[in-house]
Amino acid sequence: MPLHKGSAAPTALKLMRSRFSAYVLHLPKYICKTTHFDNKDYTNDKKSWEKDIKVFCDETSFLKLEIIETASNDSYDFVTFKASLKQDNQDVSFIEKSTFEKINGQWLYKDGIFLNEEKQ
Repeated sequence: MPLHKGSAAPTALKLMRSRFSAYVLHLPKYICKTTHFDNKDYTNDKKSWEKDIKVFCDETSFLKLEIIETASNDSYDFVTFKASLKQDNQDVSFIEKSTFEKINGQWLYKDGIFLNEEKQ
């Protein structure tokens, strides 16, 4: 919760966990605030973006977050995770390798690629 109230995430992993919690808690402003400006979903139309996130949150049950692996290099941190989700009683879980970049002391979610479970 301190991150949701404005504290900077000390690590990309903590940002990842706080973003998942933000979806659970329906905090679209936090999702927008912690998304990198190079992300494909980033837009300056924050009202519309927040509305879309809110709809996604309303339609989704966020059941579990499992961290599979973390890694880093000079410029980026990577977090591979499994998000267990349901929509309309259908399993829409996925595994993603997310990329985070630290800009001006703040970690931001840059992008992610979906992985097949067989690779795990």
